[in-house]
Amino acid sequence: MIRHEVNDEIIITLPEEFDMNTNLSYLAREKNECMYEIENSMITRVIAIGEIRFLVQVSVIDNKQMVVQFPSDSRPTEEWQREEIVKYIREWFDLNNDLTPFYEMAKADPLLKMPAQKFYGLRVISIPDLFEALCWGVLGQQINLAFAYSLKKQFVEAFGDFIEWNGKKYWIFPSYERIAHLTPADLANIKMTVKKSEYIIGIARLMASEELSKEQLMKMNFKDAEKNLIKIRGIGPWTANYVLMRCLRFPTAFPIDDVGLINSIKILRNMDRKPMKDEILEISIPWKNWESYATFYLWRVLY
Repeated sequence: MIRHEVNDEIIITLPEEFDMNTNLSYLAREKNECMYEIENSMITRVIAIGEIRFLVQVSVIDNKQMVVQFPSDSRPTEEWQREEIVKYIREWFDLNNDLTPFYEMAKADPLLKMPAQKFYGLRVISIPDLFEALCWGVLGQQINLAFAYSLKKQFVEAFGDFIEWNGKKYWIFPSYERIAHLTPADLANIKMTVKKSEYIIGIARLMASEELSKEQLMKMNFKDAEKNLIKIRGIGPWTANYVLMRCLRFPTAFPIDDVGLINSIKILRNMDRKPMKDEILEISIPWKNWESYATFYLWRVLY
């Protein structure tokens, strides 16, 4: 990892297969997103390191260097804080992953060839916080994306914290510690089902009691991590694989029953019906160890 600091800036050297505009167009796809703001190719958001919160602005120079600035008074004063911020951003944009083998494979793949060319430099954008990733998975179950974003916004604004800067609020996702103390009645104003409220509170309580943590799951192999997630009430195979892909970074995570994935394959293959599960399994044989990237690129075709 090569970086240096100038005037409180942090510079992160980017991998070759990175394109900021492609990643920004993914991040900007939903106007109701409440966890960051994008303006003039710059992302402003809060990064929480334990109890300390930093407002950061992230921009990129020539797809070679990522510049991290601290516009408000919340600046890292210790080297470990800077290191944690860099670690968070590298995870957020999956910068530690060499995508060369993925592009080699995609070049020869009838389905991935077009999206891999069109969205070259797109990374699987992560949700580094496990509680946020699990909540997002639960919120998004069986509803459309726009409605899921509106639920997330209601949830974050009801129970999250924020840093105010330049007259705007920059939100921090609610902590599992706070949600663990609530009951479904406390979430009644959020337009989600009582079941989803129960699931989210249940997840928060598992994390508060240390029965569930990102560190524990990261130590497991893929199958064990998937099994442990599916055991949780409200987490089925789709949500488990979504979290394994977006938070825990398992390259083989594959939400095979995902509606977006199915529709994307249908479109790219000009099918007059939805592909069956066994067809998808066959199509995906060449994607071995890159299933999560293949899925992410196929989703991108739909936006």
